[in-house]
Amino acid sequence: MGVQQGAEAVVGVAIATLWRSPNAVRPVDAPALGAPADVGAWVAGLDADQQVSGGVLSQLLLGERVLVTELRPDGWAHVVAVEQPAARLDPRGYPGWLPVAQLAPATPGTEATPQLVVDATVTALYATPGGQVILSGVVLGTRLAPAGPSVHGWCPVHTPGRAEPLWLPAAHLAPVPTTPPTAEEVLTVATRLVDVGYLWGGLSAYGIDCSGLVHLVWRRLGVTVPRDADDQATAAHPLELGAERPGDLYSFARPGGRIHHIGIVTAPPRLPDERRMLHACHRHRRVLAERLPAERTATLVGGHRI
Repeated sequence: MGVQQGAEAVVGVAIATLWRSPNAVRPVDAPALGAPADVGAWVAGLDADQQVSGGVLSQLLLGERVLVTELRPDGWAHVVAVEQPAARLDPRGYPGWLPVAQLAPATPGTEATPQLVVDATVTALYATPGGQVILSGVVLGTRLAPAGPSVHGWCPVHTPGRAEPLWLPAAHLAPVPTTPPTAEEVLTVATRLVDVGYLWGGLSAYGIDCSGLVHLVWRRLGVTVPRDADDQATAAHPLELGAERPGDLYSFARPGGRIHHIGIVTAPPRLPDERRMLHACHRHRRVLAERLPAERTATLVGGHRI
């Protein structure tokens, strides 16, 4: 039985891109639509303007659960990404469209509780230890369920749509944390993403946006936070500016507008005008750590603690 409308399914590709509409897809987006999807080639083919335009909403990682709300004859599915909270859009999760071919039915093998998380920036899954690559481009933060003990430094894992386990280097995995992360852990993961290019809706080391960075860092550390910046700020504990510390968040909004940007605090503030953060910067088109420039400070509206 294949993917069914009204039922849960799981992402069967390394990275599935969630689109605003099938009609929003451009010819340049073709590499992101396949099964497998070649997100690396897709991002490499985008120019600077295409990286911040188009119909991308978010991205979903291998094994991530979705609720399928509509199946179209042309091969597209409308889904709700239940592991990406988006209270403003849908209380069930982040809604959007993706190709049905990038999904697999939820089966007992894929429903096993993920106990491992990918800690490598990018890795691959193999048919056998050190054998043929079956799925490349598996990225940091992907949660996987072990399929048995490690063998000579290789770990077998369950993957959607496959009865037999696939393998990856055990060194590329870590247990999913069960305790709240420390500031040091947050900044260690975030710093590994410095210089990753900016991609609107991106959620991986191939390209990422500001709220995607926050979501991915905490996902790697075992904590589910909302996908969008305004929802992230709403879900976190508000702080008086001046009380923030490394590992907290800064949020930004223009007068009368919703929060449109978010970043991770990297140092205690030196009031009144010296604050530092790590963020995916639209203007610089990459992830960077910096002292807040005056134009950014002018839109700073709050501090938050997850």
